[in-house]
Amino acid sequence: MNDFDEFDAFEAGAHQSLSARALGARQVAYLDDLNPAQRAAVEALDGPVLMLAGAGTGKTKALTTRIVHLLNTGRARPNEILAVTFTNKAAREMKDRVGRMLGHAAEGMGWMGTFHSISVKLLRRHAELAGLRSNFTILDTDDQIRLLKQLILAGNIDEKRWPARQLAGIIDNWKNRAWTPTRVPASEASAFNNRAVELYAAYQERLRTLNAVDFGDLLLHVVTIFQAHPDVLEQYQRWLRYILVDEYQDTNVAQYMWLRLLAQGHCNICCVGDDDQSIYGWRGAEVGNILRFEKDFPGAQVIRLEQNYRSTPHILGAASGLIASNKGRLGKTLWTDAPEGERVRLIGHWDGEEEARWIGEEVEALQRGTRGLDPISPDHMAILVRASHQMRAFEDRFLTIGLPYRVIGGPRFYERLEIRDAMAYFRLAVGPTDDLAFERIVNTPKRGLGDKAQQLIQRVAREAGVPLLEGARRVVSEGLLGGKGLAELRRLVTQIDQWHDRVRRGEQNHIELAEQILDDSGYTAHWQNDKTPEAPGRLENLKELVKALEQFENLQGFLEHVALIMDNETEDTAEKVSIMTLHAAKGLEFQAVFLPGWEDGLFPSQRSMDESGLSGLEEERRLAYVGITRAEVICTISFASNRRVYGQWQSALPSRFIDELPEDHVEVLTPPGLYGGGYGAAGMTSGVEARAASANVYNSPGWKRLQERAATRPVAQPRESRNVVIDLEAASSFTLGDRVFHQKFGYGTVQGIEGDKLDVSFDKAGSKKLVARFVVAADQADDVPF
Repeated sequence: MNDFDEFDAFEAGAHQSLSARALGARQVAYLDDLNPAQRAAVEALDGPVLMLAGAGTGKTKALTTRIVHLLNTGRARPNEILAVTFTNKAAREMKDRVGRMLGHAAEGMGWMGTFHSISVKLLRRHAELAGLRSNFTILDTDDQIRLLKQLILAGNIDEKRWPARQLAGIIDNWKNRAWTPTRVPASEASAFNNRAVELYAAYQERLRTLNAVDFGDLLLHVVTIFQAHPDVLEQYQRWLRYILVDEYQDTNVAQYMWLRLLAQGHCNICCVGDDDQSIYGWRGAEVGNILRFEKDFPGAQVIRLEQNYRSTPHILGAASGLIASNKGRLGKTLWTDAPEGERVRLIGHWDGEEEARWIGEEVEALQRGTRGLDPISPDHMAILVRASHQMRAFEDRFLTIGLPYRVIGGPRFYERLEIRDAMAYFRLAVGPTDDLAFERIVNTPKRGLGDKAQQLIQRVAREAGVPLLEGARRVVSEGLLGGKGLAELRRLVTQIDQWHDRVRRGEQNHIELAEQILDDSGYTAHWQNDKTPEAPGRLENLKELVKALEQFENLQGFLEHVALIMDNETEDTAEKVSIMTLHAAKGLEFQAVFLPGWEDGLFPSQRSMDESGLSGLEEERRLAYVGITRAEVICTISFASNRRVYGQWQSALPSRFIDELPEDHVEVLTPPGLYGGGYGAAGMTSGVEARAASANVYNSPGWKRLQERAATRPVAQPRESRNVVIDLEAASSFTLGDRVFHQKFGYGTVQGIEGDKLDVSFDKAGSKKLVARFVVAADQADDVPF
């Protein structure tokens, strides 16, 4: 294509006059506000530059100042600058900052945006080169799945065994690598039962027929056009004279190729990123892109931004010591002029619930300013978890004590889609007349009961004045539906009747019943067969939901508990502590950060290590680095010695990352009960190491090393702290046959004793295993301030 008249007209209108290039003498006071490294990065305008910007080093400031400097020195006009970000929010912030620094709106900056937004603009200009018309439609995920499902069925493939979401994930991955159907390597050809390449080609052809693209196509088509039409590429290389890229460590292969093609003519490309914060490998990001920048662009300048403006020296020291264990990194040393501050705090707990209780009390203490620091608003505190299912314990605890919180990057635990679905099944088992619950799950997972079938059930129920379940029963008995829908509805009605009968009789343990409901209904299998990146997390959340049932005597009590706590809303104006995953926290900062769940298998994630080996472990370590560097003043790392899985205690080892924390920057908190100790130094006796070893819980070299120095100074303790660690030599104050009382389970008799754990047969709740400190002698029950 040689006809660029449309673009030339745009260019003439958007460009400033040539006299604007004479603004080189314009004052450059904005440069005086930069540190030496930032200024060097701003003034290195020619040739390739890698701005290696550590956490909290002011990289956005340097990047926007560089754009302003290009404009003010006359090196480039606004529409000769291509500035690429990963989010629309970042693009808006960059444009606003540039406007403020210029003193007027950044007019003509038409090439500032995300990879996808700029690619849409390019593709609409050259759609015919991709076999499309310029008014093409961009499909969302649902449309993509529906189209792939049609192709799977047309190919006589069992969609239940080979679901469309799995195929969508494969195709998205290939597009992220810039593979068209003809370029998929032979090593990948066996995907999707050896049919993926064929279906990919059919999918792309179908998209062209529909004049549509998906998100992966936006970059893939542009890359393909640039490769196949050198004249188009050369024109954009000439027009877009300076390229700036934010978060370069998060680019995938297609984005990398897109950038290299545009930059290879003039090589005026400045990439800003931090290899130590590359945490999105699971969605296609290639940390290798930033690691090989100097090889891709010979003669590149690498400028390290190392002065941190966010965190204290102890926090930076802990983070730097941890990330130093990664082999694949460019390396840098963060430093700060800030006062030394508090060391990173490390504390162990008995279990996740104990961890949540302690953190809740710490949040309140920091808010009151009773930790020797100025009061910190909950708005400036965050709890960063590795997996979303960890949030449940914190949400339950905070709702119980009335501590306002917000979940960032997703809904609250009990508001998540999979949890609402599961709860709807539980509600039907308890109360089959719950029409809202029935409406929610009647076709979840898919049972062939679409809108028409559901409208039929509703009409029959309405005419008879009965609940929807009874209406469904009548539809089945009268054969008002046909085919698969009728058989599936009959099965569902029968299942609900059986579940309700078991609840009513109370013959089955409610935890086992909950698991059976999720299995029998096909809901667990639904997410097991789902191949989207979110599916494993949803399954973990369902496991966490079942785990929450352990604290209740029956399903009805649990449902009442959830209804009550979810009604415990706080005003939007209230100060709230933030809860989010470590991935969602990237780019954010808080005065106080809590990092719970640092246990091997949970963090680092066992799944990441199993799937990606050493590279997976290094990405997990980068995630830990990101977590620590979110903290400005206080950073607390915690772990639990036990996690309960389906009612069974499982011992957990502290994360291997704890071993890698430099001891000079870490303080071990020793609350009452830790290794059977008392307060601070008073709790550290000569027998600590022996008891720790015999317990075989905290047996890592790093933990032993840190324990040795835990007595250096007493630590103020949260009120009524009950933190303990397994101690197999601990002696219970109870004996076999003693009568005891528990706040939730009532009165019972001790049937077995193992260390400080009891096996108690409760009069009404049956047999339970619990820690001795949670019960009192029966004759003391009236004196307990529950």
